[in-house]
Amino acid sequence: MAPMSHIETGSRTSSSTSAARTSSGASGTDPWTVAPEAVDSPAAAALWRTYYTEVSDRYYLLHEKRRTAPEELEREIAAETGDDLRAPGGVLLVARYAGEPAGTAGVRLMDDMKGARTAELKRVFLREDMRGKGGAALLLAASEDAARALGAEQIVLDTRLDLVEARALYARHGYEESEPLTERMYAECWYVKQLAPAAG
Repeated sequence: MAPMSHIETGSRTSSSTSAARTSSGASGTDPWTVAPEAVDSPAAAALWRTYYTEVSDRYYLLHEKRRTAPEELEREIAAETGDDLRAPGGVLLVARYAGEPAGTAGVRLMDDMKGARTAELKRVFLREDMRGKGGAALLLAASEDAARALGAEQIVLDTRLDLVEARALYARHGYEESEPLTERMYAECWYVKQLAPAAG
């Protein structure tokens, strides 16, 4: 199976410089950082495995009352190389909390949609133990910065109906449900957000 964009809620926002962002943590001493990283770095690979395992297991537990078969899990993790998240047309962002890898978000350019240059948001994820600390909003904002830097005028994504936390988060941050934008087996909801030009 192919997982859809998934992220848990967060509420804290911050100032930014390009695609890199920093925010004070809940204690005021442990900062969040979000910065570009190679898709095959050890941190990115470990987060991708954790992300895929969670959303795949969630799908199978909902529909078949079981977790993902180990051989399928290994096959699908290896099949998604993330090459579309490499420069010049894409970027993978890794969020860290107090220096510890905590989550990811990917942005890649797509073909124009309705005359607007379009980027797609992918692999949006925070580790379960890192949720509720403000990282989700920071990842979304950094992703939008990255999309602007790639020249995009709007950002789109698809997700699953059962990922209700992700859908609520996107709605809170200005993403609007749209007509189907992609043709993927597990895509059930589509969102789009118009990107305001970068300040200054």
